[in-house]
Amino acid sequence: MRWFGRPLLRGYAGQKSLIAGLTLSLSSLHAQQLPPAQVTSPPQSPAPSGVPAKSKADTPGTPAGLPTASNQPKAPTDSTGPELYKKMSLTELMDQEVTSVAKEPQPYGQAPASIQIITNDEIRRSGASSLPEALRLADNLEVAQDNSHDWNISARGFNANLSNKLLVLIDGRTVYSPLFSGVIWDAQTVMLEDLDRIEVVSGPGGTLWGANAVNGVINIISKSAEETQGWYMEGAGGSELRDSGAIRYGGTLAPNVYFRVYGTYFDRNNEVFADGAPATDSWSQGKGGFRIDTGGPSDDKFTLQGDYYNGAAGSVAAPGTDVESGGNIIGRWTHTFSTDSDMTLQMYYDRTNLSEPEGAFDLSGVTFEPSGIFSDDLDTYDLNFQHHFSIGDRNQITWGAGYRFTHDVDDNAPTLAFDPPTLDQNLFSTFVQDQIKIQDDLFFTLGSKVEHNDYTGFEFEPSGRVQWNVTPRQMIWAAVSRAVRTPSRIDHDLEEPTGLPSPLPGSLLTGTTSFTSETLIAYELGYRAQLGSRLSGSVSTYYNDYNNIRSTTPSAPFGFPIYLQNNLEGETYGVEVSADYQMLDWWRLHAGYDFLKEHIHVKPGEVDFTNGLNETADPENQFSFRSSMDLPQNLEFDAGLRWVDSLTINNGANAATVPSYFELETRLAWHPTKNLEISVVGQNLLHDQHPEYGFPNATQVEIERSVYGKIAWHF
Repeated sequence: MRWFGRPLLRGYAGQKSLIAGLTLSLSSLHAQQLPPAQVTSPPQSPAPSGVPAKSKADTPGTPAGLPTASNQPKAPTDSTGPELYKKMSLTELMDQEVTSVAKEPQPYGQAPASIQIITNDEIRRSGASSLPEALRLADNLEVAQDNSHDWNISARGFNANLSNKLLVLIDGRTVYSPLFSGVIWDAQTVMLEDLDRIEVVSGPGGTLWGANAVNGVINIISKSAEETQGWYMEGAGGSELRDSGAIRYGGTLAPNVYFRVYGTYFDRNNEVFADGAPATDSWSQGKGGFRIDTGGPSDDKFTLQGDYYNGAAGSVAAPGTDVESGGNIIGRWTHTFSTDSDMTLQMYYDRTNLSEPEGAFDLSGVTFEPSGIFSDDLDTYDLNFQHHFSIGDRNQITWGAGYRFTHDVDDNAPTLAFDPPTLDQNLFSTFVQDQIKIQDDLFFTLGSKVEHNDYTGFEFEPSGRVQWNVTPRQMIWAAVSRAVRTPSRIDHDLEEPTGLPSPLPGSLLTGTTSFTSETLIAYELGYRAQLGSRLSGSVSTYYNDYNNIRSTTPSAPFGFPIYLQNNLEGETYGVEVSADYQMLDWWRLHAGYDFLKEHIHVKPGEVDFTNGLNETADPENQFSFRSSMDLPQNLEFDAGLRWVDSLTINNGANAATVPSYFELETRLAWHPTKNLEISVVGQNLLHDQHPEYGFPNATQVEIERSVYGKIAWHF
């Protein structure tokens, strides 16, 4: 990231800036800033009429993102031959279980929220080679690539600089950073082949997931170890993805005890500046891990999994290399008490390490603070309990409690500091939700989450949701929800020292202990349907009312330091449309459209340095169209066209436009044998290079056309 034209926490959602490239006025500071150099379990009784049945793919009661061995037997995925590559029918897609909306399995077609599923087969056929590329498949997300290793990803707006209103989970582990309440996307690498699905919910999820699930939830769910038996190997190489490889082996440790181990590596090339010069942002990483799952008829299921990664990326903002590493271990126990009662207990430990170069502070050509290295070491300990049970045939109750402890240690740089440098934080939470059957086709869900954090104390996030099943294949839903975004360390503890002598400002930017939680009241209305065997789709509309949004408030007499406060408010509204059409048995089409309107403004009587521009940098319109063909001779051909509207991005008090663009991705794959796949992928084919984000200046990075080949072998 870059604030005031200096590098700041580049890994956190990209080289973003709160006030990037700010020019210090000669009249105020007498200076100018220099530019940046599975097995069957006991049978279950049917759910009450109209109530979504329990999952056949996830243990009942399992929190979303906490997958366990399946309740029904499945053949190992990697030994099924051609069936591995078979697409789901539209009916199967509508019936696929999702868990992110209710923290209980329910069919996608009956989930009362704006939710999209990205299946493993869709990821494979898209040619995506990274998690952010796979997330482009969700029509209800905004995905902008900043450089080779940084992305900006959000739902329903606020995809700017330090975007912080989207909660992301990987197998039940929350991956946002307390430094800025956002996601370090280049640290979230996964072996795409082992993903079962990605559930993307746009709209608030605070009632179940808590603070920071303001505008959406991304729930990334892996296959169980039972589903990944045998060997899998892949290798790829090309122009931007210079080389990558992965290997995985799955086996059994004992009857009904399955395991897998894996390792991955990739090396990505530099992107370029507008003049074609390399952006020195190449990126490489190695990662390995394991997973163990139990199956069988027992009422108890256990999962143990862990990962470790180590990588390096070239810094665009300052000379040097960003280094990131980390690891995690997750343990999960699920117990079934009866056909309508079950519980899950999960514990995990996560450690992340970040080290990155920071630029010097220069004033009229004089260096006051030297360059340095900022590093952050974060340890997270998380305990989560959930219980699901029924009262009669009308009430489905889910409740739970959690505790999270974080230990954050910063080695401050001369131009970037957090005070205190070492901070321990505690987060306590509890929630309850009741799905009430009013009649066979009408349901009302009411619930709330209560959290206590060390910055603002207690936070409440209630919601009410109505679901009307018009027909077995058509549903109308509506919801009113409250969500909060609690303060991050940047909001509360940040200091950007200048090293200037008094009476000149000693800091450019500083957090404030009075920073409060940002709040949202959201109103939603949606419709989802399968209209015959060949057409399905959904429409979601929303109106969001935000208060206490982060602002940048200048101080007298120089305008510096600038304080982070809560002087903004505003409204957003929009429409999300998605449709699938089975043109022919061998040809499927998908289309999506996203409209977003934002009105963020300064509260009456308050001040904001950027006039409300800093927190948003979003396209008003997005459109995508995908085609998927199964051709003769075991060939597959896939193509995806996307159009992204222009967006306004600020650079301090100045604003500029990132132009709209069309882009095209294609993939041609051949299966010479049932377990071998050879493919060629083209990405960003319509331009030699184009920008997707960043203020238009000499350091704005543009994304190049890319072609790579890949071989994948199951045995």
